[in-house]
Amino acid sequence: MTATETFSASRRAFLRGRARQEAPLRPPWAIAEPAFLEACTTCGDCIAACPEHVLLTGDGRFPEFDPMLGECSFCNACADACEVHALDLAGIGPVWMLRAQIADSCLARNGVTCFSCRDACGERAIRFAPAIGGALPELDLEHCTGCGGCVAVCPVSAISLAKGERDG
Repeated sequence: MTATETFSASRRAFLRGRARQEAPLRPPWAIAEPAFLEACTTCGDCIAACPEHVLLTGDGRFPEFDPMLGECSFCNACADACEVHALDLAGIGPVWMLRAQIADSCLARNGVTCFSCRDACGERAIRFAPAIGGALPELDLEHCTGCGGCVAVCPVSAISLAKGERDG
């Protein structure tokens, strides 16, 4: 994607009321964003290969991960389908370093009993600590894989994914 195309995409997003400050969430194993935009041919093979159906066509027809559609199982199907290696399995584990974030609008943080995110987290990265007036969510970032399983189940959309720091 050229600088002009990048400007056009951000301008389109702004005019649609969806101005982005960060790059969209890419599929697991996506190489660094500038290289990804150069390498990806927008063929859609990764989207078609995703058995979880959590990838969609985003701005510029580039693939994006949408945790509101469900959880990524890290099955490698998207990377296996990518013939141009914009999704690269050469690294150990997914290249992305997404981590859950819990906003203040969380029901449990506001005195309402809710364990939806904990129940959806297969890695047990979300726990609830007893507190006066209920239990409060605690996020164990070492166990969070960024799969997105907790995002769509939150009844108040208090959970989002953000790019964290790379290990090592």
